[in-house]
Parts: sequence; structure tokens; C-alpha cells
Amino acid sequence: MCTGPHLAVNQPPNKKGCELCERPVAILTKHHLIPRALHHKRKFRKLYSRQYMLTEILWLCKSCHSFIHKVLSEQELALNYCSRDKLLSEPQINRFVQWLSVKSAGFMPTSRASVRRRR
Repeated sequence: MCTGPHLAVNQPPNKKGCELCERPVAILTKHHLIPRALHHKRKFRKLYSRQYMLTEILWLCKSCHSFIHKVLSEQELALNYCSRDKLLSEPQINRFVQWLSVKSAGFMPTSRASVRRRR
């Protein structure tokens, strides 16, 4: 189970940057550390409070957000990767974030066939 002091808001933070790659992108997406599709599942309602599931959020650029969901399943995200540090501990995500962090704010990577979801 993950716990953490991450403060969530309904609007992106004032720093205007992705919380993973730290690029100064204008449009950020809301990534729930406990995926919303799992909020109604009994297992996750026992592990996490409703407030925790709704408020544990990272603000990510579209590239980082899409890549996370390509690599990890919702179950894996909720059980093992429910913090920024834990996401960055996943080698594929860490490698992608390091690569993306030196690109310009408007850069959008193309789809890579070699990225495979862990099973």
C-alpha cells in the first residue's frame, strides 16, 4: 500500500511543468496514482480511503501520462507504483523520463513498437 503527503488540487500547480520530466509544458493532465477505474473495487476501498484515492494526483504532460499507461496496468499502478518515486523506480519509465526531459516543451514522441506492457 502506498501512502504519501502529495497534495492534490483540481487545477495544475503554479509551477507549470510536468511532475515527472519537469518540462515546462502548457497543458498538463491529471494522473490519479490510484486509477479511477479501480476506486469502486472492494480490494482498493479496503486499502485506501476514498479521500486518498481522489486526491493522490500527479500533473503530467501527455507524453509521460501516455507512456505510464502503455507500460503498466492499472492494477500494477495501484498496488506498486502509487507515488512519483515508485513510478521513477520502474526502469522503462525512468529511461523514458530521462530521455524526454532534454526535449523541448512542444516535442511529442512518436509511438514505439518496442514498448511492451509488463505481464
